[in-house]
Amino acid sequence: MHSKPASPSQDRIVAGSPAFRRINRAMAFGSFATFALLYCVQPLMPVLGQRFALTAAQGSWVLSVSTATLALALPVSGALAERVGRKRMMTGAMLAAAILTLLCACAQNYPQLLLLRGALGLALGGMPAVAMAYLSEEVEPGSLGLSMGLYIGGSAFGGMLGRMASAFLSDVLSWRVALVAMGLAGLVAAIEFWRGLPRERQARPTERAADGQVAALLAGARRHLADPALAWLFALGFVLMGCFVSLFNVIGYRLLAPPYHLREGVVGAFSVLYLVGAYSAVWAGRLADRVGRRKVLWLVMSLMLAGLLLTLSNMLALIACGMALYTFGFFAAHSVASSWVARRARAPQAMASALYLFFYYLGSSLLAPLAGLAWSGAGWPGVVALLAAALGAGFLIALRLRSIAPLPAPLAAPLAVPARLV
Repeated sequence: MHSKPASPSQDRIVAGSPAFRRINRAMAFGSFATFALLYCVQPLMPVLGQRFALTAAQGSWVLSVSTATLALALPVSGALAERVGRKRMMTGAMLAAAILTLLCACAQNYPQLLLLRGALGLALGGMPAVAMAYLSEEVEPGSLGLSMGLYIGGSAFGGMLGRMASAFLSDVLSWRVALVAMGLAGLVAAIEFWRGLPRERQARPTERAADGQVAALLAGARRHLADPALAWLFALGFVLMGCFVSLFNVIGYRLLAPPYHLREGVVGAFSVLYLVGAYSAVWAGRLADRVGRRKVLWLVMSLMLAGLLLTLSNMLALIACGMALYTFGFFAAHSVASSWVARRARAPQAMASALYLFFYYLGSSLLAPLAGLAWSGAGWPGVVALLAAALGAGFLIALRLRSIAPLPAPLAAPLAVPARLV
């Protein structure tokens, strides 16, 4: 039985409506849990390095293995969501990730911890792309930039709280207690997500045969990769996420070492800078809806580069300012790129979101260990040089995107919008 199309009365949800508020509240819990559970180990890397005798590059794998398996799971989870429903898929992903975080607290050695973190990444693969597809299908195009910005802002808030809480608890108690606390918070968030999120109306679960789903999956992937704008947006996601995670992976090693000698809890407090990301994602989403994504992307990527160069200073205040500017630019750029994918993609939209996030998380899995090697070999200037080169590639991608024409109106999103927004 194929999914039933939404009836004409089932209009898409607009900003300011009660349903819009319900969606964004539930998605706030969802993005919080996803990114808190994924990134809570980032400030623990130096601690785990001491506990298990690891180098910076080896310690980075406690996060990179999760983002790698998450990337691999994304295309499959998009197809599975077509069968079981988007809401069920996302809730199950959050519950499984919370339970696996509790199990990580019991790991007896580093390989065991990596195995559990890899499984956690597989579980979380059922959340990000499905959430983006849910929003792009349920929210009307004129409100999509705001809704996507709110979702990404929630991810910034979740990443911040996850890092701060785990760093503080590890400092005053232990890294195991930190992971237990994060797992319990994830369980609560999953319950609130299930209670609050409206069931999808525009896309219903289907009962197509498995071979038909695989064929549709591959056909959708080929169609999206053949679209020049989408292909470059996927590459841009790779660069953006790789650069962002790499900086926050290594900065802890720098600030714990001479001449700063900061405590773990203080280093974790630097995650409060994620609040500027929560703001910038919403700000950039609204601005892109008004003036177009091409213009906003150049601006926010320039802010990333400026922030990166500021961290070359040895003054702690300037390092913090640079990290804040870098964070502001990253979340704004991610908000623009992800909403651009959602607006540009034709059916199946879930596959477009999955491909974007596949390359997005693959970037952090591949660039972060390289940043660890750069830190070991050339110190902080080596890390900045590596990330500046990667951002340079991002600017070339943005330049290429400016030259690609928007889709013709009949092929764009279901509701007509000005071509400059696509």
